Amino acid sequence: MALVLAAPAQAGAQAVFHSHEAANLPTAETLPSGALVFEISHRFDRAVSEGADAFWGLDGPVLNRLGLVYAPTNSLMLGVLRSNFEDNVELNAKWSVFEGGAGALPAEVAVMGGVAWNTEPTEVEGAEDNESQLYAQLIVNAMLGGRFAVGVVPTYLRNPRIRDLESQNAFVLGLNGQLYVSDAVSFLGEWIVSEERAGLENDAGTFGIELETRGHHFKLLVTNQARMNPTQHLGGTPSNFTPDEWRFGFNITRLLPF
Repeated sequence: MALVLAAPAQAGAQAVFHSHEAANLPTAETLPSGALVFEISHRFDRAVSEGADAFWGLDGPVLNRLGLVYAPTNSLMLGVLRSNFEDNVELNAKWSVFEGGAGALPAEVAVMGGVAWNTEPTEVEGAEDNESQLYAQLIVNAMLGGRFAVGVVPTYLRNPRIRDLESQNAFVLGLNGQLYVSDAVSFLGEWIVSEERAGLENDAGTFGIELETRGHHFKLLVTNQARMNPTQHLGGTPSNFTPDEWRFGFNITRLLPF
């Protein structure tokens, strides 16, 4: 289960994506000044392929994420996240640096970064408690044909695998797209290209449907990545992107304007 609060486009700007994040990757959208976003995100740990005995993966257990984001200005967002996977706690910031482009091809650019601590890692071999990670992202978004939003998110990730004795550097490429078929319904997908490493051998893929109502975004997802905080999902996943490894998840977004 996932709950995230999302924002409309800033006054006078044409939004590329309607939400400040895709399934996992960020978008270049920011919140109006003074707004808050509250988040609860869930990914079911059991695969859909386990069938009726596991209620097609919905019997759990689940990984969840709680978050809160505040926008001190129209172009800046500050957030805090916590995932129950290894009790990963993150502080992050996103800054919109460009909004424009031709009328038929609106574009947006933002930068984002965060630092995280794994306060209760499991099965630790080389890491110590409170092992830290950090990342920095460039977010480039564009709208094609008025209905198809695309995003490219090149990322630097420090210490992708906390069990290594020494921290490593990783460079990751995130790709995402969303087809808006109406004001209320859209289809989304994303792919995160990462280097193969022990226990995280596969790229993470996600697809699903988004339903929008007044102030809410409901995202129903299928994915091979159960981990959600950025320093965890960017490094890769142990599961292949094949139907027998797919898992359900969902995000629900809601803007809290003040």
